[in-house]
Amino acid sequence: MKNKELERRSYNFEVRAEETEAGNIITGRPIVYNSRTDLGWFDEIIEPGALNNTDLTDVRFLVNHDTSKIPLARSRRNTANSTMQLTTDNDGLGIQVTLDVENNSEARALYSAVQRGDISGMSFMFGIRDEEWENLDSDHPTRHIKDISTVVEVSAVTFPAYESTEINARCKGALDNARSALDSARQHRGTSVDTDNELALLKAKTEILGGF
Repeated sequence: MKNKELERRSYNFEVRAEETEAGNIITGRPIVYNSRTDLGWFDEIIEPGALNNTDLTDVRFLVNHDTSKIPLARSRRNTANSTMQLTTDNDGLGIQVTLDVENNSEARALYSAVQRGDISGMSFMFGIRDEEWENLDSDHPTRHIKDISTVVEVSAVTFPAYESTEINARCKGALDNARSALDSARQHRGTSVDTDNELALLKAKTEILGGF
């Protein structure tokens, strides 16, 4: 399957801050297998093994996906001298970030926020190589991500709310991307959907999500 545009997902995972001999570090898990996520238009599950062939050669660590700021850490080919270490295992993707709290005020602020529990979620930007859809004829199908092509960035995020669709799904771009993925899958399967029903469904879901 042809690679698609990059997508973002946010989750309320446990993020920990601790001081070690190597310095001030943050550990977390931005990608978890078998975790059902409600994206408004459909549920999504990242299947075990989806990271087996993923390109992780250059991954940056940011706060709230703010690419205008200097990355707080970076994994380049996951070498020992990288400031972020990546680990893939049976549960998904884990990270360990070494923060320069002495010379970087933003790193110091993030470390404090995680330590206090003010920031408790992570997000990642990724590409999809292979996926499988279930119950496409229903109002709320399920998307199984079987192969992630690349991960280019992970972030500590203030509002990790994709699991409840309460905050992130109110972003029109996120909702449009979800609808586009679903429409594309239905077209690929040759499923025709009545336009009036689609518009009614869009209106109903917009009202449920609280509008834009």
